[in-house]
Order: sequence, then structure tokens, then C-alpha cells
Amino acid sequence: MISATASPLRRFEFDRDTFAFANELVWEYRLDPATQKMISRKNNPPPTYAHRCFVLVRSARQFFNHAWFNPSLSVADEKTYRRLVREVVSRNPRMPCAPGQEIVFPGYANLREFSAARERLLKAGCGGAWRSYVLRSHWRMVFPISRAHQELTAARLLPALRRNFSPIIHLVRFPSLTINHGMILFDVAETATGVVFSAYDPNDSARPARLTFDRATKTFSLPQNRYWAGGELNVIEIYRGWFL
Repeated sequence: MISATASPLRRFEFDRDTFAFANELVWEYRLDPATQKMISRKNNPPPTYAHRCFVLVRSARQFFNHAWFNPSLSVADEKTYRRLVREVVSRNPRMPCAPGQEIVFPGYANLREFSAARERLLKAGCGGAWRSYVLRSHWRMVFPISRAHQELTAARLLPALRRNFSPIIHLVRFPSLTINHGMILFDVAETATGVVFSAYDPNDSARPARLTFDRATKTFSLPQNRYWAGGELNVIEIYRGWFL
């Protein structure tokens, strides 16, 4: 198996290797200024494409590892693209294909452009919400996550990103379910106090997320956004081996 020690030929780029549409939220969240906690109510009308955060990060890396977009070729018909998408999402998300074995998508420059034009096809083809729940890596979040584990995780992620590997991470606060989410890391910078990671957050297709690791406390944190009140959380790297 190829792991984080193996480098894809190019770097994951937010503007070309992510989906143009987002995973929709079942709940509408609002930060209570008095308690600094999120208050939620169900979105009305309900979303039509929700619970797919892990579907989208897995699929984004499958496209990154196995697809080649060629805008110089003529645009194909719907049936052809449906078959090509099916081939991509059937491949291993943990490792890139051999050079020359990429699946060619004609008529588009990258996944971002393709997903903007073929949103309905990709939503249907990448998999249902059940794929976000039935992940063999989910077992890990039910066991204690120590500060030493988080320090080791940060130490593993940093060199992987410098080798152009793009880790998929699971963000948790188990047993609390205030966050249970997946992202792809694609860039990293060290600071005086720790490490700052740039991430593709499938809940926000417009901009990268910013995840930080503090070396003194050995803790990851994510700033406030529209579904998270902000603060400390735990990070597990997934899709990197048979058990995760």
C-alpha cells in the first residue's frame, strides 16, 4: 500500500481539486453570546444533500488520485460522465494510481469546474449519506485520545503535507457530538507556537478552513464557523491504512 510517504505528482489545490458545491446542513446554527454555545434548529426547507462530509472528502481525494481533466477534448454526454465518475469512486482513496492509469475527463479543466457544471450527476454518483456513517475508521473515536496521540498526529501530518500528500482527517469531540466531521488538509505553515493547517471543508465550498495545533497544550483547534462554536477538538487521520 502507498502511504503518506509516497508523493502524488502534484499538490492538492483548493481552487481546482475541490467540489464547487457543499455538503448541506440539516440544522441552522446560531452562537448564543451569553453561553458561547451553538443553538440549533432544523433548516426549513430541509436540505436535499446532507450528511455527505465524508463522502465529499473521500471522493475529492479519489478524483485527485485517479482522474485527469483535459479541457482540450470535446465535452462528452451525460452517460459517459456517469460511467467515468463511477470508475473514479470505485478506486482506492488511500493511494494514487500508477502514471498513465488515470481516468480521463474530457471537456473540463479540473474537478472544481466539472462539479460546477455537473453538480447533479456528481451528487448522485459519489455515494449516499450512509457512506459517512459506515466508515471502518469510526471505531477510533470511541477510545480515549491523549495529548500524546495528538502530538504524534501533528508530527505525522506536517511532513506528509510537505511531501504533497493530502491527509483526510476526522474532527471529533466524542462522546459529545458537537462536531463529527471530515476535512482534507492541503497546506501547512509552522508558527512560533505551533502549526497552522489549511483544509478543504466540504461544508464550505467557497473558502479554505484553518486548523491550528498548539505545541504547548498539544491541542488542535478550529475557529468559529457556521456550524461550530469554535475551540478545541481532536483530530484523527483516516483513509491512511486498513484500520483507519
